[in-house]
Amino acid sequence: MIKKALIWEAKQNNKVECGLCYRHCSIPDNKRGYCDVRENRKGTLYTLNYALASSASPDPIEKKPLFHFHPGTRVFSLGTMSCNFRCLHCQNYTISQNSLEDANDSLSEYIPEKAISLSKDYSCDGIAWTYNEPTIWFEYTLDSAKVAKKNDLYTVYVSNGYFTEEAFDLISPYLDAVNIDVKGFSNEFFNEISGANLSSVLDTVESISKKDIHLELTYLIIPGKNDKKEELTEFVEWVSGLDANIPVHFTRFHPDFKMSSINPTPPRTIDKARDIGLKKLKFVYSGNIPGHKGENTYCPNCGKIVIKRYGFEIRRIDLTEDNRCIRCREKIPIIR
Repeated sequence: MIKKALIWEAKQNNKVECGLCYRHCSIPDNKRGYCDVRENRKGTLYTLNYALASSASPDPIEKKPLFHFHPGTRVFSLGTMSCNFRCLHCQNYTISQNSLEDANDSLSEYIPEKAISLSKDYSCDGIAWTYNEPTIWFEYTLDSAKVAKKNDLYTVYVSNGYFTEEAFDLISPYLDAVNIDVKGFSNEFFNEISGANLSSVLDTVESISKKDIHLELTYLIIPGKNDKKEELTEFVEWVSGLDANIPVHFTRFHPDFKMSSINPTPPRTIDKARDIGLKKLKFVYSGNIPGHKGENTYCPNCGKIVIKRYGFEIRRIDLTEDNRCIRCREKIPIIR
């Protein structure tokens, strides 16, 4: 579905400048931006993918991953096509690195009201825009989020964090939780892996941390690329400077897309990253290793498990109704 876009400026010679993400694409007439789903038609910018979904499924909220936000609930998850990044290791590259034209026959239309209705039909407590970058679906996610809030559903962005402050200001009143995939803490690596710049993502994370929006961070550890002790330490110190309560997920890489020749991350590397994290942060998790002790939430005061997990499944919650450890009564920052 085609719809007039938000957040852009008209320029000379029928050009437009998109202000949705930090690429600030200057788009000539009859051309598209970097994301390939925003097109200039005679000096007006249009979004081409409004309500067009490549994927739709009820998921456990833990899959996003969000561990401190309504644990044990289900969230209706939707994604579209394309992306404003070109990540070499993308596990969803069949949708993020393909065009609308490539997938047109396999796309389904989910107008906001339909998406919200299906969320309830699947007994979900919220709706998430994920699988590929939700920013490039901005007009649709904004409209859907407004409908979701009217229907008492929580809303989630799983994002690369490359959206501008103007875009964030528009949607933030309707967002309840965000997971940002930081990817690494070296400008050189970040540009190599994604084709973007790290500083803009860090600015976004800092902006979210100041809002009344639940925030968690993901750092996918790729062997030999972003696993140096110094880089991990710098990342952890930066997060702790924002808020030591921000949950961080150090997740295991598996070979995919253009990085299929690199071996999976050794679990011991994840262990080392988690140990570095726990020196400064209160909640550090191990991802993509089902059964790992780092899947659990531990009380930072007494060290006992307060949420027991296996993969995306909640096995036990040892918290009082007001989210205190049942043993020492330490308050745990979890939204339920």
